[in-house]
Amino acid sequence: MKLYQYGKCSTCKKAIKFLKEKDQEFKEIDITQTPPSKAELKKMLAFYDGNLKRLFNTSGVQYREQKVADKLKTMSEADAIDMLSKNGKLVKRPFVISKEYGLVGFKENEWGEVF
Repeated sequence: MKLYQYGKCSTCKKAIKFLKEKDQEFKEIDITQTPPSKAELKKMLAFYDGNLKRLFNTSGVQYREQKVADKLKTMSEADAIDMLSKNGKLVKRPFVISKEYGLVGFKENEWGEVF
């Protein structure tokens, strides 16, 4: 599985600790350097029943500065996926994806159901 994370993110650190405690193997990827691909974002979107907002880091500075909340109201899915694939700071993290599942953000109870 791939774990897209940001080294300075305390939530990402908690997720990494959780996965290590569960003896899960994962590949860490710096989300700011290498955002998830369009294919991965589309797959994650399917895991979240097409809820685009779930994929965005709504508490992030760039989300606010770029006024993404307003843009999302009229933005197509393709445009949103394109935006996320080009700017990892807009993507909710941690972002974990495998063939079987996908998770964004870290909520221990949700992750505990998967791992």
